[in-house]
Amino acid sequence: MSSLALLQSLKESILGEASVKAVFGEPISAQGKTVIPVAKIAFGYGAGAGAGGIGDSRTRGEGGGGGGGARAVPIGVVEVSDQQTRFVPISDRKKLAGAILAGVGLGMWLSWRRHR
Repeated sequence: MSSLALLQSLKESILGEASVKAVFGEPISAQGKTVIPVAKIAFGYGAGAGAGGIGDSRTRGEGGGGGGGARAVPIGVVEVSDQQTRFVPISDRKKLAGAILAGVGLGMWLSWRRHR
């Protein structure tokens, strides 16, 4: 398989999985609301190939390989009701960072107080 054909094959395989359904999950309905899970998706792939013998020109050399991967991180839900449609994040990073800093600060203060 040539390097171009290998790259094309990888691209088609990964892009076949990259769809709206990869980012937005199946809707779930309950109590007059519909909730649609939302994720952040990242895809990547790479490949390489070589040809030709090393040293002896009569030796035919050829090789190739490739790989790819994907990462999905849930980020929230879209909530649809009769009154409104809104995005609800799973976590607020600013609040999380503030809570971590507050916890570290409290721990340092308690440690300092204990050693006095």
